[in-house]
Formats: sequence, structure tokens, C-alpha cells
Amino acid sequence: MPDLKNVAFRAGGFQPEPRRWAPWLAFALIIGAWQAASASGLLPELFMPSPAAVLRSLGQLIDNGQLAKHVGASLHRIGFGWLIGTALGLALGLAMGIFSLARAVGLPVVSSLFPIPKIALLPLFILWFGIGEPSKIATIALGVFFPTAIAASAAVDGVPKNLIRMAQSFGMPAHEIIRKIVLPGALPGILAGFRISASIALLLVVAAEMIGAEWGLGAFVLMTGNLMQTDQLVAGVVCLSILGLIIGLLLTQIEKALLRWR
Repeated sequence: MPDLKNVAFRAGGFQPEPRRWAPWLAFALIIGAWQAASASGLLPELFMPSPAAVLRSLGQLIDNGQLAKHVGASLHRIGFGWLIGTALGLALGLAMGIFSLARAVGLPVVSSLFPIPKIALLPLFILWFGIGEPSKIATIALGVFFPTAIAASAAVDGVPKNLIRMAQSFGMPAHEIIRKIVLPGALPGILAGFRISASIALLLVVAAEMIGAEWGLGAFVLMTGNLMQTDQLVAGVVCLSILGLIIGLLLTQIEKALLRWR
């Protein structure tokens, strides 16, 4: 009689296992090595301030209220630019994925304009809209528009065609097929595109604020760099990193709420 043993389950499907301690350990090692290098003199304070100096600068910025003003200005521009670009990009991307005429017209236009660096168009937007908020928001919206449109179109293309054909064979109306099959099937790809567009919005707001802005993290980083205040400069960069992490966490929560069915 064969020897029966418990066989380990081997069909995990590459499911990632949570390692909540790993990122904290990595950050602790990086910051510890950074502080040790600063304390030993390997990293001069002028060129790379220590974590302790950066924390002191962050504390000063919080106490005097400047950090709240800079972050608030950047979030205002990101929010409006991202919402406008996402709404327009979704409309075009879904149209290209669903309608043949929209695909035939939109895909070549998007493909030809997408590679243009959007920050290079900021001087043109300043001529059109002035040096105030509209030109910066327009730059962010344009940068968000193209990746959103491409992600939405590709997500619709990725919906299994056999599900659509099955619904058509049962006589389901086209608008019901789009609402109940196409949009839910495309949602994971669209949300993945949101992550890319949010990162692009954060990059563009920094670049746009370096041109003619009084408040904003980009303007703050440029000003402290010109004054050689490297501790405050790195503090601004840390704020940008934290802002990117917070935006990523918000998108993760949105994905969990909208994709419970997976």
C-alpha cells in the first residue's frame, strides 16, 4: 500500500504574501546608514544634510505654517488638473475602446501627441491663460489626459470578447453590455492607469510650480536650492515623497472598494 502523505498546496497563483515589516525595516536601514554617514563626515552637511537636520527643518516648516501653504497649493493644482484630465481621458479612451470611428480618429492623434513633453508646452499655456493657476492646471490636465485615454482604451480591449458575444447572443442591449460587462471588466486596467496618471500629475506640478509660482512644493524646492538651504530642500523632497505615498494609499483603498468582486 503506498505511503500516503500530506501534499503541500502548490497552486497559489503567484499570490503575494503580506510582509508588513519589510518596508519599515528597509526604511530604517536606509535612514540609519544615511545618519551614520552624515555623523562620520562621509556626507558633508552642505551637500547632503543628515536625517536629523531634515526633521528639524520639517518641524520648523510645520510650526511657521509654510508647509501647509505649500502643500495646499500643490494639492489644489493636482486635484483640479487630475480631475479635468481624467474625465476627458476616460471619455476619449472608452470611446476609442467601444466605437470603431472613435478609435480610427483618436488613436493616431493620441499616439502622435503623447510623446511630447507636457512641461515644454507650459510657456504656450502661459501665453494663452496667463502665468496664474489656469496655465499650471492645464499643463497637469494635459499630462494626465493621454495616459488615462490609453489605459482606458487598452482596458476595454482586454475585456474577454466571449462574454460580449454571449451577451449579444442573448439579446442584451448594447448599453447594458457596456454597463454590466465592458465597464466592470475594464475597471482594473482603468484604475491601474490612475496610478500612472497620479504620478505624472505630481511630477508636472513640481515642474510647473518652478515657473512663476509663489507657493507650492515645486516653488519651495527651487527657492531653497537657489539659496543653498539643502536641509529645507531635502525636507521639501521628503514631503513630495510622502505626498506620493498618500496618493498611492488612497488609490489602493479605492481599488479595494471597487474591485471586491475579484
